[in-house]
Order: sequence, then structure tokens, then C-alpha cells
Amino acid sequence: MRRGAVRSVVVAGLLALGMGTPAGASASAWASASESGAEGAGPEADVAYHGRVYLSGEQLRIWLVPENDGPAALPNATVRVRLSADLADRQELAGGCARAGLREVVCETGPLPLHGRGRHIGLALGLRERASEVVVRVDTWWNGGATDRNHTNNEHVVLALDTGDAYAF
Repeated sequence: MRRGAVRSVVVAGLLALGMGTPAGASASAWASASESGAEGAGPEADVAYHGRVYLSGEQLRIWLVPENDGPAALPNATVRVRLSADLADRQELAGGCARAGLREVVCETGPLPLHGRGRHIGLALGLRERASEVVVRVDTWWNGGATDRNHTNNEHVVLALDTGDAYAF
């Protein structure tokens, strides 16, 4: 796993638990993100995700691209992918991604430049058992304390049927 993903996952978890600033992190940057009502505490950015979901048998493939429509760049963010079906015990995840539960994976986006894209993220997830359909939820788990006033483009719910067809979001 890449160092940035671990940092993003750990930092977000510590902030959610109210445990404060991780070692080596800028206290001012993390203080604003951990305040209650972090909206408005940091720079303003508009994170968005676009991609496709494919379900075939016990294999769920997800391809997504994070984007930032500004007005500020972000050094990193963490996208969360939640499923309505359990993941198989063993997963080979893309670099910068980590399993966060029975039905959840988180991935770092990499830097999100102003009016630019982050790294393309491809996941080939094995399911515990075959499902005729899987609901996939994509959202931002951590964004460094940035304000994002438009959640319609970074919170998606996609129903993927076991057809092998692509379902876009």
C-alpha cells in the first residue's frame, strides 16, 4: 500500500475518533478539519467522481476518476466505495487503496489540481458469493478539511446488475 493512502486512512480515522493531529502533520491544517462542522473550515473545493461499475458473477469492477472543479487545489482526498454485498476475504487492491470493512474500500485520489483530475482508480473486487445485483455507493471519506458545497457530484449510488454491462456515474 502506498504511504499516502495509509496516511489518508489513518488521519481520517483519527479525526473521526477525535484523537487529534497525527505525528508529522500540520497542526493548523488538521485542527480546522477536526473542528465540529468542518464545512467552511478549510479551502473550498468541488470534488467529483465519474466512472463505471461492472458486475459479472462474483467479480465487481469499478473504474473511477476523481476531479476537482475548484476554486482551490487539494493535496489529496480519500474516496470511499461501499457495497451492498460482502467482499471476499482476500482482495488484491490497487495501490493507494485499503479495505475498510466487510463491504468497504477506501482509496487515495492523489493531488487534485484546480480544474483537474486525480489518479485513475481501478478496482477488481471479489465478492464473497455471487449476487444478482450490487448497490455501489461512492463518496468522499476525507478531503483534508476542505469545504465542498456541491455533494451531488461526489455522492453516487449505482445499481449494478449481474450482466457484465457498464453502469456509469
